[in-house]
Amino acid sequence: MILPSRCASRVVIVGSSCAGKTTFAQALAQARSCVCVDLDDLFWGPDWTPQPQAEFLRSVAQAATGDTWVVAGNYGTARDILWSRTTTVVWLNFSLPLLLWRGVRRTVKRVVSRQELFQGNRESFRRAFLSRESILWWIVSTHGRRRLEFERLRASGHFPQIEWMEARNPTEAAAILQALQQGPSGDAPF
Repeated sequence: MILPSRCASRVVIVGSSCAGKTTFAQALAQARSCVCVDLDDLFWGPDWTPQPQAEFLRSVAQAATGDTWVVAGNYGTARDILWSRTTTVVWLNFSLPLLLWRGVRRTVKRVVSRQELFQGNRESFRRAFLSRESILWWIVSTHGRRRLEFERLRASGHFPQIEWMEARNPTEAAAILQALQQGPSGDAPF
């Protein structure tokens, strides 16, 4: 685990589905009193229909215009727009068993409660557990690929201004969150 060495004013939270990206981003943004953007909110339209790519990318560009923000999400199509302004990437790099457990728990809660998600969408039992669009299937099918993708991005130096912080478990994620909330000197960063 690497803790921040400088002020992290524009932060992107990445990781596999159900790693807790949105929860982490919301907690950090609240502590900093800054904008929090979940890329899923920008990507999904009603009835689980993706927004047209041009519209999605415009929304991402608009979200990244401020001086301080926190963004949760992994959309590769938006990476150049977003990461060109990013100061810090927090990678929630958790194990597959933990992600599956979180995925089952979160999905059951959402199905039972009929929780409204992005643009009024709701998870259904059929979609969540019995289809190729299942979040659990998505976790299994993307976990290894996502891990390799972020390892390569970190090593590439393509975004040299970005400071990477990796949490391999929830305890490390909590320590990174606390450090980012306090800033490198222990004071509030803003």
